Amino acid sequence: MKGLINVLKPPGMTSHDVVNYLRSLLGEKKIGHMGTLDPGGVGVLPVGIGKGTKLSEFMLSAVKSYRVEAIFGIRTSTQDLFGDYEFVNNAEKLTKSRLLNSFKKFTGEIYQIPPMTSAVRYRGKKLYELAREGKRVERKKRLVKIYDLKLIKWNEDEEYPKALLDVKCSKGTYIRTLVADIGDDLQTGACMSFLLRTQVGNFLLEDSWTLEEIKSLWNSGDNKFIEPLDSVVAHLPKVYLKERAYRKVINGLCLFPCDVENGAENIKNTSDWIRIYDSNGTFLALGVIKRGGPGDWCIHGKKVFSG
Repeated sequence: MKGLINVLKPPGMTSHDVVNYLRSLLGEKKIGHMGTLDPGGVGVLPVGIGKGTKLSEFMLSAVKSYRVEAIFGIRTSTQDLFGDYEFVNNAEKLTKSRLLNSFKKFTGEIYQIPPMTSAVRYRGKKLYELAREGKRVERKKRLVKIYDLKLIKWNEDEEYPKALLDVKCSKGTYIRTLVADIGDDLQTGACMSFLLRTQVGNFLLEDSWTLEEIKSLWNSGDNKFIEPLDSVVAHLPKVYLKERAYRKVINGLCLFPCDVENGAENIKNTSDWIRIYDSNGTFLALGVIKRGGPGDWCIHGKKVFSG
């Protein structure tokens, strides 16, 4: 069994809980998620099965989108409503225009300090493990990118105003930290009260499957919830090989122009990843383009999925 599943993670489960559930259901040991989602968060959780786990780096580096609710006037130890309240401030005077003006500081490349609830390691231990022991440690700032930050809904008719936001961001972005940092910038404090991941790469919320749907389909003998391996890398250029070259790529040998039947025009830039197929359209491998050698270029097979 090999492929990927676009799982709609429910609240209350860790990403690892989802993996364990699928291992038990599908009887497949080699399963891994591709990007942790908070236990309280819901939404798109890509999961690789079998050789699909080889594609994790492409999912982990993909652009992600979220819908998040922020509450202003409350700061907590975990930057969400599950922590201890550290500070409560009257935010009744916060206006929509002030909030939108603050967004300008949090769009583009910004620095974040990973929260103590994250899985970042410190001296061999994950931060959230240290947090459970009641410890706090110094963390290094990390550079992330916020591609888009939009206000979807603003509710100021409460003691603690709420904002519904859409965020499009790079890998490594902590949404709870983004919310908390905006609150600090506004001098009101803020915490995250709801998190929905709507997209990871080309995996969309509307195409995701609940665990109940996956179980029902699997028990009925239908595995349409399993996406093909190349669904993750559909944005990459591709080539089709001549039949005599199939074994070369499977055995990890270099491919040259004489091995390619179609798609050589897609080879443009050095060190680009490229999809490799047989003449029937079967996805064989991913390779990296290198300049030099017979015919000006060659392809080094890096990740083989067939054979």
